[in-house]
Amino acid sequence: MEVSRHWRLKDQRYSLVGETCEHCGVKLFPPRDVCLQCEAPAQELYTFTGLGEVYSYTTVYDAPAGFEHQAPYTVALIKLEEGPLVTAQLTDIDRDAIHIGLSVEMVTRKLYAEGDEGTIVYGYKFRPRLETAVA
Repeated sequence: MEVSRHWRLKDQRYSLVGETCEHCGVKLFPPRDVCLQCEAPAQELYTFTGLGEVYSYTTVYDAPAGFEHQAPYTVALIKLEEGPLVTAQLTDIDRDAIHIGLSVEMVTRKLYAEGDEGTIVYGYKFRPRLETAVA
């Protein structure tokens, strides 16, 4: 991936920045120029909380080129609290503990490196939500 493309996608990858439709209020991720619901322009930026739950998941055993060293790994559809479904790898969890409805949060992790001396690309993954202690 060229540096310019990586730079353009950084907000999306590091902060879950999408858009909201000014007409009907639907939250969109990834950002789009047109609302999928009402087809009105959707150009107002919206930062998602990064909180959601596992909607569906699968384990990848035969990984695509460049990801062989990560196999086996789990990929899930995450239903964000604001509505959209996001596909992401799950991290920081034993595969036996994953279940539909699991409460998760977005974290930034290394996705891959381009070659031995190439750019390291970071992006979002999801882990089980850390419960904050109530004092």
